[in-house]
Amino acid sequence: MSGVVGPDRAARAAEEITTGFPVAGAPRFDSIGEVRTGLAGVDYLADEGISGVVFLADRLAKPVLVEGPAGTGKTELAKSVARLTGSRLIRLQCYEGLDESKALYEWNYKKQLLRIQADSGQSWQQLEEDIFSEEFLLTRPLLEAIKSTEPVVLLIDEVDRVELETEALLLEILSEYQVSIPELGTVRASQIPLVFLTSNNTRELSEALKRRCLYLHIDYPKLDRERAIIETRVPGIGQALADQVARIVRSIRTLDLKKSPSVSETLDWARTLVVLGVQSIDAEQAKDTLHILLKYQSDIDRAAKELAGVESPD
Repeated sequence: MSGVVGPDRAARAAEEITTGFPVAGAPRFDSIGEVRTGLAGVDYLADEGISGVVFLADRLAKPVLVEGPAGTGKTELAKSVARLTGSRLIRLQCYEGLDESKALYEWNYKKQLLRIQADSGQSWQQLEEDIFSEEFLLTRPLLEAIKSTEPVVLLIDEVDRVELETEALLLEILSEYQVSIPELGTVRASQIPLVFLTSNNTRELSEALKRRCLYLHIDYPKLDRERAIIETRVPGIGQALADQVARIVRSIRTLDLKKSPSVSETLDWARTLVVLGVQSIDAEQAKDTLHILLKYQSDIDRAAKELAGVESPD
């Protein structure tokens, strides 16, 4: 970071910006059953395992690492918990090359330069104190979550896509819930946010990060739960069609596919069938709309043969 900060100024800044050590605050939920019922009320059908981990994350003030195939509701869980608790959702979308300036904070160098050019005879010390103030600080999701005085759900999405250096930064933030800004001091959270980290298992995460978190694996739902999800999330669908969709998708997932259909793709397929006025799907209708459910032609061909009762070639 730019600038040299004297001890007096750093001490003053730290005193001004520090909000005290984070506290968990009052529990958001009284029981696991309350979590499950509450999530159902915001259209997220959680099983006992999911509800239990959310309950413990709240009580133990620990992040949750949610792993599983893409499209199984990992991101939606965090969004649903935010809606349920009335919390602000802050999302850090991870990607290869994500660094501290995009995840944590950076200085607004253009604005600082304009202030320097407009300087009206200030000493360098005065100018430095001016341009390295919060007015010129660009907060990113991690710092935004820590600084927030309102309840927050922090979603760190697809954490498996970042490099180890950025993963280490996340671990540091989640261990202390504080950020050290050399020019300003230490920002400590006044409350611990509910934190969800999602991973599609594209790489192995560090043991240190896993130890810091509660662990939750969300797989493709069982037949009854997926049918219930379809009925909940697809307006106008009948029970018979919802059951057929769930059964067909379950059968297709047993095939050797490049990409099995996710829950979100199942919902897209069900909505398509409703729009087309289908009340009971036959093999021909299923084959004609498989491109909504599957995204590789080889998978579509294999599924079409399965629906027609023809053995797929090895």
